[in-house]
Amino acid sequence: MQKLFRVLLLLAALVMAPLATQAADLENTLYLDIPAGRVVIQLRPDLAPNHVARIKELVRKGFYDGLSFHRVIPDFMAQTGDPQGNGSGGSGKNIKAEFSSTHFARGVVGMARSSSVDSADSQFFITTGDAGFLDGKYTAFGQVTSGMEFVDKLKAGTQANNGAVAQPDKIVRLQVAADVKG
Repeated sequence: MQKLFRVLLLLAALVMAPLATQAADLENTLYLDIPAGRVVIQLRPDLAPNHVARIKELVRKGFYDGLSFHRVIPDFMAQTGDPQGNGSGGSGKNIKAEFSSTHFARGVVGMARSSSVDSADSQFFITTGDAGFLDGKYTAFGQVTSGMEFVDKLKAGTQANNGAVAQPDKIVRLQVAADVKG
């Protein structure tokens, strides 16, 4: 009987472990609501702890709500996070680069920056195609786990105009999943 009890406890632990992990991950999950639907982003504090902390700080202040996807290049990336809406603005606080060996494949979320390595601020992008030429040169801080089909529906510019979008789609709301009620 004691052996059966141990087996049942072990089985219960195996069943409950993924649920506990899932609940713990809500602190490092973002819900990006855009016009076409919800994009779920798993943050990667193991790769870029300072970027993840800053992004969550800005998200919790509502910084990103209503901002446009001002630069969208098909099969490359969709960029947002600029309160000016043209790629020139930010939150006013730069973040030191946290480069890793992460490959910028479709769905990787990275920080935009200027030519200065430590100039990332609030602007980020979601890769919509393979962008291996960014590997080791930009900070990757997340991965889209669902909703790429909605990212693909964002209004796009062209490579000829560097992805500038006339009347761009906007972020409806960006939230840390742990803060979402219900």
